[in-house]
Amino acid sequence: MKKFQLIVIVLIFAIIAKFWIGIYEHDEFGSKHFFIKHRAIWKSYFYSPIGMSDSLLSQFPSEEQKEQMLFEEFVSSKGHSK
Repeated sequence: MKKFQLIVIVLIFAIIAKFWIGIYEHDEFGSKHFFIKHRAIWKSYFYSPIGMSDSLLSQFPSEEQKEQMLFEEFVSSKGHSK
């Protein structure tokens, strides 16, 4: 019974961690960093398709636009990746 309880606790912790802990790739240097997300979201890995280029967001496909907006919401606006 104790083994089952341990498995349940580990599973619950893993699900909570998936929602609240993220990894971002620095948009200039490419290094990866852990961070705590400001709201729960299933996505865990964030990167900037634009990076440090002067390209406009409208020049990218919609999937990369969405990725950039998520990067700005979770990483750039919270003071990470500076």
